[in-house]
Amino acid sequence: MDLTTSFDKLFPADVLQRYDFREIRNAAAILKATNPSELDEVVQTLQWLWLDESDIKGAGGSKSDLAKRLDNRFRELGWREGRHDTSIESVLRLMPHRPAQETEARVVRSEVFNEGYKVDNVKSRVALDVEWNAKDGNLDRDIGAYRALYDAGIIDAGVLITRTQADLRDLAKSLDASSTKFGTSTTTNLEKLEPRLTRGDSGGCPVLAIAITGRCLRP
Repeated sequence: MDLTTSFDKLFPADVLQRYDFREIRNAAAILKATNPSELDEVVQTLQWLWLDESDIKGAGGSKSDLAKRLDNRFRELGWREGRHDTSIESVLRLMPHRPAQETEARVVRSEVFNEGYKVDNVKSRVALDVEWNAKDGNLDRDIGAYRALYDAGIIDAGVLITRTQADLRDLAKSLDASSTKFGTSTTTNLEKLEPRLTRGDSGGCPVLAIAITGRCLRP
């Protein structure tokens, strides 16, 4: 699946300068057309966010301060963590067989309940996850959730905020950071996300990927 570049015309220059972007199915343009207020809030959040040295030097592991800051910012804007569960009821009507002295149809009901995946931030018809330094398997979970929500007609697009790898590793070295979270190949980053997008893992769902880079370090 080919990458698209509608974000080039929709994001302000200061945001394009500090972040790297990837998208499929013109996700930014879809968001602008269907959820303009939510797209504006994403832009505002990207303009608000700066990396501190502690984000680079801090150890990996549980949810980082940066991811918490981003989620809290979205909470302030009205976004909420969400999970969309589905329940399907099947009704089988067995028609009466007269020679067996059956006079009425027999109804057999069954129900299947499917628990959905949690999405970090949901508002209107947009799903957004923050994957700063998690296991790269989280990308499969997020994209699978977007695909299911899109196929069910629940969302118009998904947004994934992650990070770059090589330039942040170089930044960590320049800051004499002892953390190895930018050295491992099994954490979430744009390089891990892009092939999942181009091979079509999200199905028909437009996905916008935003990567925090070393250029986001606070001056």
